Amino acid sequence: MVRVGIVGGTGYTGVELLRILVSHPQVEVSVVTSRSDAGQRVDALYPNLRGHIDLAFSLPELDVLSVCDVVFFATPNGTAMLMAAELLAQGVKVIDLSADFRLQDVQAWEHWYGMTHACPELIAEAVYGLPEMHRESIKNARLIACPGCYPTAVQLGFLPLLENHLIDGRQLIADVKSGVSGAGRKAELATLMSETGESFKAYAVSGHRHLPEIAQGLSGIAGQPVGLTFVPHLTPMIRGIHATLYSQLTLTTAVDLQALYQQRYQHEPFVDVLPAGTHPDTRNVRGSNQCQLAVHQPQNGQTVVVLSVIDNLVKGAAGQAVQNMNLMFGLPEGLGLNIVALYP
Repeated sequence: MVRVGIVGGTGYTGVELLRILVSHPQVEVSVVTSRSDAGQRVDALYPNLRGHIDLAFSLPELDVLSVCDVVFFATPNGTAMLMAAELLAQGVKVIDLSADFRLQDVQAWEHWYGMTHACPELIAEAVYGLPEMHRESIKNARLIACPGCYPTAVQLGFLPLLENHLIDGRQLIADVKSGVSGAGRKAELATLMSETGESFKAYAVSGHRHLPEIAQGLSGIAGQPVGLTFVPHLTPMIRGIHATLYSQLTLTTAVDLQALYQQRYQHEPFVDVLPAGTHPDTRNVRGSNQCQLAVHQPQNGQTVVVLSVIDNLVKGAAGQAVQNMNLMFGLPEGLGLNIVALYP
C-alpha cells in the first residue's frame, strides 16, 4: 500500500484528491493537513466522505508527513516550495498541484507569481506531470509539477499538430473557458454565484499566470519558441474547461487530421478523440479524468480548430496527480481513476 499525505485538504483540489484516493485499492490515506481545521474530523467537514475515512486534520508538520511515501500539495502557490526539500531528504516523494515547480525559468516564475522562489535548486529536477508527454520521466521522478487546468487542455489539444510540424507555431490562439471552481475555495466577490450566474466574461487578456506554462510546454513540443495568444474566460458553471484552439496549417497538401489525432492518442487511457464532426461538451467529462478532443478544418481551409474539454478539478488537477502517483509507484496508470462522468 502507498501511504499518502495531503497538504491542504480543505480546498477543492484537496477534497477531490480525497474523493479519488479513499477508493483507490493500493492507497492508505495517512495524513490530511489543514491549519484552520486541525483537530476536526475530515468527514465532519466533508460528510460525503463518511464511512470512507477515519482521520482528523493535522497541522502540516514535517515529522507527521515523513511517515508517508508520497505527499500531495493541494495548496496555494508558494507553499510546496517551503517543504519540498525537507520531504525529499526524508525519502518522501512530492506531487505538487500548485505552480511552484512548473516553470523552468526561475526569474519568469518570480515575475508571474510575485515572490522569491524558496528552493530554485529543485526546479531542474521537477518533472512536468503531463503523462501524455512525459510518462517515462514521471515513472522515475521523486518530484512532480502537476500541470495547471488551462495548460492541460491546451497542450493536449495542440500536441499532435506541433509534434508533426503541421502548423505555424508563431500563430497559436487558445480561447479557453473555465468554471468558477478554478478560482479555488475562497470567498471573493468575483466568484459569488450572484456575480457569475447568467454572465460570461474574459479576464487577464493582457497576461494570465498560465501563459508562460503553456508557452513553455508548446515550445518544448515544437522544438522552438511559439507565439501564443491565450484568453481565459469565466463561465457560470462549477466544473469544466473548454478550450477552442486555432492554428494555421503550413502544408499545401491534404492531411487527415482525424486519423492523426486518433493515432497519437490511441493508447492514451485518458484522452478520447471523438468522431469527426463532433463538438465535445464539458458535461460529458464532469467528474472524470478524461480529456475529450475533436479536430475540425472549417471549409477545408488552412485553419485548424481543435476543441478540448476536461474537468478542471480532475484531469486538470487531482485526477492527473493520482495518474502521476500511479506511474511513480509502478501501479496500473488508471487505478482508481476509471470513473464514469456524471450525467446530467
